[in-house]
Amino acid sequence: MELRGKPPAAGRAKAARTTPPDPALERLGPPQPPKPPPTPRARFLRRLSRTLLAALVTAAVVVPVSAAARPRIPAPAPATLAPPTPATLDKAYTANRANAAEASRMAAAHGDRTRAAADHAMAAPSRHFLTFDGRGQGLAVEVLGDLAHADRVAVLVPGSDTTLETYGRFRAGAGALQDHLNSLDHRHGTHGTHGTTSRPHTAVIAWLGYETPGTVSTTVLTTGRAEDAAPPLKRFMRELRGVVGEKAHVSLLCHSYGTVVCGRAARGLDVDDIALVGSPGTGADSVSALRTSARIWAARGADDWIVNVPHVHADLFGATVGLGADPVSPAFGAHVFAAGTGGHSDYFKPGSVSLDNLARIVLGDTSEVTRA
Repeated sequence: MELRGKPPAAGRAKAARTTPPDPALERLGPPQPPKPPPTPRARFLRRLSRTLLAALVTAAVVVPVSAAARPRIPAPAPATLAPPTPATLDKAYTANRANAAEASRMAAAHGDRTRAAADHAMAAPSRHFLTFDGRGQGLAVEVLGDLAHADRVAVLVPGSDTTLETYGRFRAGAGALQDHLNSLDHRHGTHGTHGTTSRPHTAVIAWLGYETPGTVSTTVLTTGRAEDAAPPLKRFMRELRGVVGEKAHVSLLCHSYGTVVCGRAARGLDVDDIALVGSPGTGADSVSALRTSARIWAARGADDWIVNVPHVHADLFGATVGLGADPVSPAFGAHVFAAGTGGHSDYFKPGSVSLDNLARIVLGDTSEVTRA
């Protein structure tokens, strides 16, 4: 007699064992071990990719609108001048003041009062420009002090967002340095050409000799603008030696993106000291990579936001992004000096620790520079 109903337990177990596997589970595969957390470099690259994408979108949308809202400002071509000498400085100053005055008139006729006012200020009889070009963002190289007789010279190189409209802020820092040099040099003796002890003669040069990148832009993340700026800076420094002579002590003081410019121009540059303040990196990984005989100094204020910039190189979108090693890191090899509690715009602030140390570097009082 045939029994019907449920199979015995053993049969049920065998059936369960021979049940075909679920295709959905097969597709999932065996359990995977948890992924390790991303490295700091990987996190930076992802963050940088998002930032670059946002910047590219902004540039694609905002820049054309801004350009349409503010057409290019007309200005005369810069004065044609030979490389300066002590005898021709006054001629250069006069020609560039006249060019600034004409640029002011043209900007006013164009309806741009801000640029007209900036150009007008530069045309004042007390201003001394070795170079003035009112076209585009504008270029200007201004002398504070008696360059013809100077034996201590500082050349300041600015960072991002420095244009003729914002030049006043840059010049204020140069003026603060010149004032502080004047307050110190009466206590600083140096041996003159005839063996006598005399006060040094100082001059400060505000060198806006390149088109600076915008702080919020893709160009500020690369060395492109710095590579364009390096040849004119090197050429200017050679011409400067033609004015002040080989015995003058020349210092190059570089701020923010200006340190990238100085890093690109440093190779073989005839200067005694290069100071890097508020640097996002120089494009080089060490002092030796700069290939210069100059003493390299570096400083960063305690409240400077630049500390948050990652110091790496990465190849993205066909370009090298990132500016390399931190100049205040021990591995870079610079002489690191104290910059106090200041922020990114405070290195040339009157009364600051950083300004005092920069002045000591310019004067050659390296033993008086306070170290970080």
